[in-house]
Amino acid sequence: MATVKFDNASRTYPGNDTPSVDRLNIDIADGEFLVLVGPSGCGKSTSLRMLAGLEEVNEGDIWIGERNVTDLSPKDRDVAMVFQNYALYPHMSVADNMGFALKIAGINKSEIARRVADAAKILDLGDYLDRKPKTLSGGQRQRVAMGRAIVRNPQVFLMDEPLSNLDAKLRVQTRTQIASLQRRLGVTMVYVTHDQIEAMTMGDRVAVLKDGILQQCDTPRGMYDHPDNVFVAGFIGSPAMNLFDVPVVDGGVKFGSATHPIERSFLTGVGKEVTLGVRPEDLTISMEGAGLPVTVEVVEELGADAYIYGSTTESTGDIKPIIVRVDGRTPPHKGSVVHLTPKGDHVHLFNAETGLRLGG
Repeated sequence: MATVKFDNASRTYPGNDTPSVDRLNIDIADGEFLVLVGPSGCGKSTSLRMLAGLEEVNEGDIWIGERNVTDLSPKDRDVAMVFQNYALYPHMSVADNMGFALKIAGINKSEIARRVADAAKILDLGDYLDRKPKTLSGGQRQRVAMGRAIVRNPQVFLMDEPLSNLDAKLRVQTRTQIASLQRRLGVTMVYVTHDQIEAMTMGDRVAVLKDGILQQCDTPRGMYDHPDNVFVAGFIGSPAMNLFDVPVVDGGVKFGSATHPIERSFLTGVGKEVTLGVRPEDLTISMEGAGLPVTVEVVEELGADAYIYGSTTESTGDIKPIIVRVDGRTPPHKGSVVHLTPKGDHVHLFNAETGLRLGG
């Protein structure tokens, strides 16, 4: 296996002035599972294709282990890629699909059979080796595509949204299998998805991209607890973090009729407003009627928990949606008005102009 390094790697497509990937810097450890995540068009798939050799690197370098592979062809990089559409040969059996790349490489039949059998055992495909892809479910086809990558024993596995064609239940099951497989093989894996829940549940680290620029690369817990900017704060977490522009006052910031205490050092030189972020589970209903008034529009009851979907009016007069997690046994009624305050230190502060995190 091997490390991977993006060293100021950029990709600008012909006819575009703006890079699709702009000076990407990520160091991926040997055996690490790194997930690239972001909205459509953020450059995550382009970054993966640059690593695979399917896209030109206009500036910077890409390293796999001790080799600079920037100018190497895909076949010389010793990587294996699993695509969204599986790309299986319909006229071939599962075994032939899995061993096809080895056959092209001139590997003898007995070695191909051994590797295919080993991969089939790992992926629980032993009973399907003689079948054609059309007789398999979507999840089984995806496992065949993974098996085709495994038999090659590559230094790095690349996966480009491999679960997007599966239904919700199978997607959860298969992502667990992929994460388990990666840990069992100890292989370096770079995985692309637009689904932040996938990213948070699968990756050792998560790299968030926006407009071709890396916003943050951290562990799922680190990113959830300490987002570096407003974009990451709003993107990571389900339901999303609530974000408000609030006035700076003596002793802290104004949150509705209440003042939420903030250390003075965090607010030095930030202007009259800051962006305050608070996750749905970190808001509490005030029994005294202090805090931010919210009109309850929808109550989503999930048993032990419930989510309130409501709205509040900002200082600018704009209507702001808000989501709160509450006790599922005693949720407020639809149409009622509740007052919310943040719990203790569970708030995130950002510069209202730059969007960057303030303080620790």
